[in-house]
Amino acid sequence: MHYLWLFIAIVCETVGTTALQASQQFTRLWPSVAVVVFYMVSFYFMALALKVMPVGIVYAIWSGLGIVCIAAIGFIVFGQRLDLPAVLGLGLIITGILVIHLFSNSATH
Repeated sequence: MHYLWLFIAIVCETVGTTALQASQQFTRLWPSVAVVVFYMVSFYFMALALKVMPVGIVYAIWSGLGIVCIAAIGFIVFGQRLDLPAVLGLGLIITGILVIHLFSNSATH
């Protein structure tokens, strides 16, 4: 169940960050409201995951997958291009998350 909570937290963080871009530096009301709401929900579900998982692991997965998702959304929705070093770096983030998930005994208490 804790991975479901973490997944919901990642999705909400991704939506909140997308709304942050759409808010145009908090000059648009509804995207600005969405930023606050989605980040609050994200932190709530991240806190649920923290009941079972160590903070370092939760934060690594939450932030890492959030970065990768936001980069993809930036490319698809906002037309933001990434160069080869950026794509390689994102690949390393995914690799790191996979190493934690597949090989680490620290993923849960």
